[in-house]
Amino acid sequence: MTEVRIASDLWDDDKEAVITSWSYEDGAEVQEGDAVAEIMVEKAQIEISAPASGVLHIREPEDAIVSRGAVIATIE
Repeated sequence: MTEVRIASDLWDDDKEAVITSWSYEDGAEVQEGDAVAEIMVEKAQIEISAPASGVLHIREPEDAIVSRGAVIATIE
């Protein structure tokens, strides 16, 4: 199992981000490098890519507030 994590170096301060959308449904097959989610930090939209190929299991829903380093999904 691989964790889909919000990288801790995406922004400089301790502000939180909001998951604005998921590109795939829970249980979908994804490929490494696919953009699986988008988050909003301040006024910047950032894509989150799949770190591995496999089945996506979403842990945090759209509109969830997340911090740097948070696990938002897993891939099996």
